[in-house]
Amino acid sequence: MPDALGWRAKFGVLAPSTNTIVEPDFYHMSVPGVTSHFSRIHIRNQDLGSDAAFEALLEQVREEIRFAVERVMTAEPDYMVMGMSSETFWGGMEGNRQFVKQIKELTGNMGVATGAEACERVLQNFGIKRIGVVTPYQPVGDHNVELFFNEIGADVVRIKGLRCPTAVSIAHVDEATLRQALLDVDGDDVDALV
Repeated sequence: MPDALGWRAKFGVLAPSTNTIVEPDFYHMSVPGVTSHFSRIHIRNQDLGSDAAFEALLEQVREEIRFAVERVMTAEPDYMVMGMSSETFWGGMEGNRQFVKQIKELTGNMGVATGAEACERVLQNFGIKRIGVVTPYQPVGDHNVELFFNEIGADVVRIKGLRCPTAVSIAHVDEATLRQALLDVDGDDVDALV
């Protein structure tokens, strides 16, 4: 028998405990018959102030993600969504594929959506080759984003990492700062902004 509210689909969404944007965004984009069920990846140390700190945060994600998946699976979702992007770009295309494989193994081969694959599909569907990219990351994160895009055939013309100092401060980036960052990576030599 289908779920009373999620009669079309129930999404299990994995998000860092520090993220205050993804869940409200999902609620704003709600579709009748589709429900989203969040499970938080516990982030104990949210420091992102350096490349080393950024990599340490991803180690926390890797240690905690299994527990987040186990918790959300109790809601019997139909599909899994990764509600953070950095881990899905890490290690380029192969890193993304390995991440999806890991989630499928943890969920009994459930479908998985990642930010990196979503970008890949949009760029391919529209034939976009040259992009400008804005991230909240440190340089090591930007490197992995650029690696992923290059491996899927996109040329990162310009990239700007906002170097947010903590995981929760990503949500503190105001519209004016983001708008200026997008203008900084835009140009006549860019087909799309990511």
